[in-house]
Amino acid sequence: MLTAPELRALKGQRPSVWITAYDVVQAQVAEEARVDVILVGDSLGMTTMGYDSTIPVTLNDMIHHATMVRRGAPNTMMIVDFPFLTYPDVPTALRNAGRIMQETLANGVKLEGGHEIIDVVDALIREKIPVIGHLGLTPQSIHTMGGYKVQAKTSASIERLLRDAKELSDHGVSAIVLEGIPDRVAAFVTQHIEAPTIGIGAGSQVDGQVLVFHDCLGLSPSLPKFARPFAHVRDAMIQGLQNYRQAVMEKSFPSDSETYHIPDSEWDKFVEEYGR
Repeated sequence: MLTAPELRALKGQRPSVWITAYDVVQAQVAEEARVDVILVGDSLGMTTMGYDSTIPVTLNDMIHHATMVRRGAPNTMMIVDFPFLTYPDVPTALRNAGRIMQETLANGVKLEGGHEIIDVVDALIREKIPVIGHLGLTPQSIHTMGGYKVQAKTSASIERLLRDAKELSDHGVSAIVLEGIPDRVAAFVTQHIEAPTIGIGAGSQVDGQVLVFHDCLGLSPSLPKFARPFAHVRDAMIQGLQNYRQAVMEKSFPSDSETYHIPDSEWDKFVEEYGR
């Protein structure tokens, strides 16, 4: 299992591979595929719970799903998102981080924001909790951002992003997720901070990549610009269920080999004694 210091030390050595997961089966698949880090993201609100944003996801939701992921992937580094409004101040953040770490056996937590949350970051690290930062398009801020829009497109916003990234890095975060920003901006930030950068919609010149499980495997009905389906599992699932439906309708399932049988002698005995 990758540790937080090892994750940070990967910068400049090789890219790290991250994937989200939300249940046991997804975690098992991720571990068997030997990804470096599983992120139990609050994206589960959209991928698994049917919401149109991450805002409704609660701490209990995150803990519920993260415990399943840990059971499915006991040997892979697992990072768990702080959901919306669970780290507004240091005491609340520490209390909620304690629940995440103790109840899910997570290896760290991720939270969105820069300078405005640096006191929370410091407190978590002081309590020996590995922290992952998240800058750029931060989904918990979609209402103030005006939706899911690419960030850091002006000189002033780029400077602000760089300043936040440097501050998070200097304060000891293990990595920083950069989401929804232009590739040149992500590359510049990556070159100017010590913490590894993990891109999602941030181009290829970062220190690692993270994708949502459903996007990566073609389970999502539609994909954002930055995602690529590396398999087409949704199509295979639909086809499989259609095949199953057809087999049931024509009574070819279950076949003889898929059916339990009783010896003729026992059946004949039953019929003779009770069948009339």
